[in-house]
Amino acid sequence: MSAADALTFPAGIIATRVPRYLSTIRIWESLYALPFCFMGMFLAADGWPGWSVFIWITVALTGVRTLGMAANRFLHRKEDVHNPRTANRHLPTGKLKPFEVFGLMLVGTGVFFCAAAQLNGLALALAPVAAAYVVLYSFAKYYTWACHFFLGWALAISPSAAWIAVTGRLDPEAVLLSVVVALWAGGFDIVYGCADIDFDRKYGVNSFPKRFGIAAALRTTRVMHAASASALLALGFWLDLSFYYFIGWAIAVSLLALENGLLKADDLSKLRSPLFQYNSVISMVLLLFTILAVEI
Repeated sequence: MSAADALTFPAGIIATRVPRYLSTIRIWESLYALPFCFMGMFLAADGWPGWSVFIWITVALTGVRTLGMAANRFLHRKEDVHNPRTANRHLPTGKLKPFEVFGLMLVGTGVFFCAAAQLNGLALALAPVAAAYVVLYSFAKYYTWACHFFLGWALAISPSAAWIAVTGRLDPEAVLLSVVVALWAGGFDIVYGCADIDFDRKYGVNSFPKRFGIAAALRTTRVMHAASASALLALGFWLDLSFYYFIGWAIAVSLLALENGLLKADDLSKLRSPLFQYNSVISMVLLLFTILAVEI
């Protein structure tokens, strides 16, 4: 290797591997969970909590999400090869090696624990529980059709965690917001499970659609989303938020109802529509109007 090659080799590795790392943990999907986390932060602080808290909450969420997504890819790498929906991921195609994804898990864990330590004692004490849960929920689909609810609660950790980061305690309002997220995300995971029903039947993977059928799965998702919207509305009244919050609630719930109305038991083609691909818009709308409600 020439001197010029030696200098460009690390840069080449960074240029090719880092985008693959970000892609395999689907960093852009954090736009779905991050707004709910920040909602918990703004509501707990009744406004802007300060840059230090904001930065460390963001770092903590980035770390734990990296851990969770990398663990999911690592643990399911063998079955992902056979699933048409996941066969083009980085591990099945060989673009990344298992040891690299496992390394992402370690990095995510370290970042998460470091950030939690910067927040408060309760955040650090609960960090191992959260880390264990976001890894272990990936095994749920091997044992129960209720695996979607486990995933919902994995995402629901974030608003309560942000609340703890701000206040040093877990209040019932934070728990209600987590219930909102659990129902919201769990319902969508049931919908996405409908797309994998043939694979799940062939390979013995458990899911709600496989156990009860697509029609029942879609009905259950609508009930969960209705309950989530109701809980979100109740939260606004409980915290005595201004009308901005309720405007955001109305927009978000309208989009949610539109999404649910697009899907039919005999036609799931709309799952590939832009509305589902950019589902994070709903949670971002909620965050924006929540900020307006507490700041204005």
